Amino acid sequence: MESAHAHRKDEHLSVAELETRQRPYNSSLNGVRLLHNALPESRVADVDLTVHDKNFPFTTPFYIEAMTGGSQKTGRINAKLAEVAKETGLAMAVGSQSVALKDTEAIATFTIARDINPDGFMIANIGAGHPVQHAQTVVDMIGANALEVHVNAAQEIVMAEGDREFMWLDNLADIVAKVAVPVIVKEVGFGMRQETIATLHAIGVQYVNIGGRSGTNFARIEDRRNRTDDNQHAYLYDWGQTTAESLLEARALTEKPTIFATGGIQTPLDVVKAQVLGAKAVGVAGHFLHTVMNEDTSGLITEVTRWQNHLAKIYALLGVRSQAELLQVPYLLDPELLNYANQRELH
Repeated sequence: MESAHAHRKDEHLSVAELETRQRPYNSSLNGVRLLHNALPESRVADVDLTVHDKNFPFTTPFYIEAMTGGSQKTGRINAKLAEVAKETGLAMAVGSQSVALKDTEAIATFTIARDINPDGFMIANIGAGHPVQHAQTVVDMIGANALEVHVNAAQEIVMAEGDREFMWLDNLADIVAKVAVPVIVKEVGFGMRQETIATLHAIGVQYVNIGGRSGTNFARIEDRRNRTDDNQHAYLYDWGQTTAESLLEARALTEKPTIFATGGIQTPLDVVKAQVLGAKAVGVAGHFLHTVMNEDTSGLITEVTRWQNHLAKIYALLGVRSQAELLQVPYLLDPELLNYANQRELH
């Protein structure tokens, strides 16, 4: 019989898929409007989608974001995602590996990703409360090229069995300084404000994934797992900053880490908009999970390949050839986002 922690992973997977069917994501990046260039003077063939970063040399600026692992069912999902990553050249992050630190039977549900894709770029995953020894263990477990350390205070608060102490900064600094691979500090869907990003930068964090609201909602998921009829934490379902708001927060900083983004990414245009707002790479979770669960591996391979092709078209339509040039693309904000930026003085 699988452990309670493994069962929790199955519940997360099932509830996330149910939430996607019942409440399709409404990307916060819909509030960002890119201005059309009628004379782009460009060629699709000249576009370079490469992420120019020595630690994250992705050939495509989006990747399979952390989703799952820890149970037999979620292990099968990781196997499918790894096959997609192998066939399309995408990087892939696995879900939180903390369960595998307690339950040796869960280890195979993560290592399957490396077994299937031995040469791919793999990102390990652990919570911010774990010591550096655990962080290095999960990296070694899958031969990871990088590590995501997730911060998830809002999720833990709603989770019945969740943590109630969030003293993470010293531990994060220790992990960044001592783990043998590059470290990304990542929110799980509640966003970040500029003060948080600046604090992480001050303790040595070089990569931050702002993980904004508008994608998978873990406050809603954990509340459903609580099995109460009154949605007792419903007031927290819109807690935090959206992906677009968080990117504007990061963009306003002069000194900052390299920024990644995730949260409600639904289309190739969402990827480009996130890049225009300063994201170096963009993680996609819920949309890819829904696709692989409903269309299987071949369907997701087709979807990823389409995104790769369409990204090059959008770059050319904007008259840019590389990610660096995207930062110069003019854009407008809808009234809600503009109001947020003005109140936060994000100039």
